[in-house]
Amino acid sequence: MLNSSGIGFIELGGIKANPVLSKVYEAVDLAKVEGVDSILAVGGGSVIDTGKAVAAGALFNGDVWDLFEGKSSTSEALPLFTILTISATGSEMNPFAVITKEDEYKKWPFSAGDASFPKTTVIEPEIQFSLPPEQTAYGAIDSIAHVMELYFDGSENIDIQDEIAEGLIRNIIKHTKVLMKNPEEYNSRSELAWSATLALNGINSAGRFGGDWATHTLEHSLSAFYDIAHGAGLAIMFPAWIKYVYKERPERFVKLAQNVFGIENNDTDLVVNELAGKLTSFFSEIKAPTSLADIGVTGNEIEKLTENATMRIPLGRLKKLYKDDVREIYRLAL
Repeated sequence: MLNSSGIGFIELGGIKANPVLSKVYEAVDLAKVEGVDSILAVGGGSVIDTGKAVAAGALFNGDVWDLFEGKSSTSEALPLFTILTISATGSEMNPFAVITKEDEYKKWPFSAGDASFPKTTVIEPEIQFSLPPEQTAYGAIDSIAHVMELYFDGSENIDIQDEIAEGLIRNIIKHTKVLMKNPEEYNSRSELAWSATLALNGINSAGRFGGDWATHTLEHSLSAFYDIAHGAGLAIMFPAWIKYVYKERPERFVKLAQNVFGIENNDTDLVVNELAGKLTSFFSEIKAPTSLADIGVTGNEIEKLTENATMRIPLGRLKKLYKDDVREIYRLAL
């Protein structure tokens, strides 16, 4: 298509499911040498996140990792265009990128602000018909996690936003179950793709405090060390986080339990335990891991994970998490 349009291009493949800094460096060097004037990312969140980092790095006079470390900043980037092949991260319609620095096990986010927004995104559900079932499942889990990170950030008086969030979770669960049986069901593929985009394109975050994001940080340490899919790690960590922090705002967890899963009980503790259980049951149904043991992590590795996850503390917004808190959440996830 690019050739027939008379558009010259340089191709670079080999992006990992957890995108790494070494590939970003390689692509930035290539973009500078070849005088690239725009980036076309064809893939899922990993490819698009790499594209965002390269788009900024190509115009940045310095080490692109300094942008992730917060040692420097930029508001410039090459134009980025995306063709989405897996719905999960919402990266196709937001300005954020997450990259792993392999030698230091740092999986950190970055944004160049408005310059990091894709200029155009193509979301064609049929492209995703051939996805392996686990990729569809992990994308769905990632999307649900994005909704919940925003839902549980302590915001108040946001009924319409809560309606949107609860509807997105119900919709994702409904259509993911369909796709596990029939991956080429066009309507469900469309519903999941658009729900994943809406989960983190700004619609769901309007009027909120920006999200909690502690669970994502806890997961980033998992995938940094064990290179598991992001959605797989979130399936393990979110129920554990819920069990640990819910007493900060128990009514929020009860509301989600009632409106998404129809859980009714006057005992808040039982409601929250059932909420965590319902999430775990759904994750298990779509063949995702639901404990650290499922991915081979033992209690002996909790301290390593805790140290990694708490390089920047406190974590979270609903409840500020420090090292002892993080350690206990990992233990709950065993």
